[in-house]
Amino acid sequence: MFLVIMCGSFAFAGNFFKTLPKFEKIRPLMGTFASITVYAPDEESGIDAIDAAFSRIEAIESRASIFDENAEAFRLNRDGYLNNPSDDLLKLTAMSQNYYRQTDGYFDITVQPLLDLWGAGELWKESPEIQQEKINVAAKLIGSDKINITQDRISFMAEGMKITLGAIAKGYAANEALHILESRGIEHAMVDIGGDISVLGPKPGGEPWHIAIINPDDTSQPLATISLSGKSITTSGNYQRYFTLDKKVHHIMNPKTDYSANECISATVIAEDGTLADTLATSVFAMGPEAGLELVEALDNAECLLVNADRVVYKSSGLSDYLG
Repeated sequence: MFLVIMCGSFAFAGNFFKTLPKFEKIRPLMGTFASITVYAPDEESGIDAIDAAFSRIEAIESRASIFDENAEAFRLNRDGYLNNPSDDLLKLTAMSQNYYRQTDGYFDITVQPLLDLWGAGELWKESPEIQQEKINVAAKLIGSDKINITQDRISFMAEGMKITLGAIAKGYAANEALHILESRGIEHAMVDIGGDISVLGPKPGGEPWHIAIINPDDTSQPLATISLSGKSITTSGNYQRYFTLDKKVHHIMNPKTDYSANECISATVIAEDGTLADTLATSVFAMGPEAGLELVEALDNAECLLVNADRVVYKSSGLSDYLG
């Protein structure tokens, strides 16, 4: 998920403009880079708020990572169950199940066995018959309805199931970071975790934050520029992570087919919060442009810009409010 950020540095006070300092930090987190930008009266309050927000992101990563052997999600995948999960992991898995139902199964955190299969780097060398046989085995482990969730335990119904929270955790973490910033008195901020962007208010002075969506065919030219205040935006695309040399298999799986979703090359979603933007971007990408657009249009709090494999652009009816 990749977006280009452009921001300014002035605040309106009374009937005149005055400079409000901008502070920014970048850290490697959640398998990507996270940046936090705030406008604050002084360096101490600005940097302290940023550091507190980063601490919240780090805490979420320690629960949601499937690569860190000490993380809760890693242990859940390893053992097939987790007793006394944190509130964060409970929320992430419960919300994921809810989005699984709302999207008719297109948003599914249990596709990790398929990602493991392709990510090992050998499947594409197999004959089509062997490929399909192995995919059929992995497909039996797919389905978020196979996750049992109680207040003190998360468990899988089938041995070998695994989850991935890559399509929800960054948006959730960006949201949580904004809550921390707001609690520290920050009124203007942007949190960007690998392209999952959530903003607090407008920029100082009332100007919206301007975010350029990368054109997957020409990264030097933006596909569109989005203006945001107090919203979130996420882009899912198939142009960065491929599992095969012919670039036909990528990291966004269609749980209905057990193969990569290939009707879209880019899906950008604007929503009220980062969690929804993150999950919807993946969902509509997997669904394809027509079904994805229909889903977004049915929601009151989301807009989208989709590009299909033939480079046809689809825009939701309310997207024009954010363009420019």
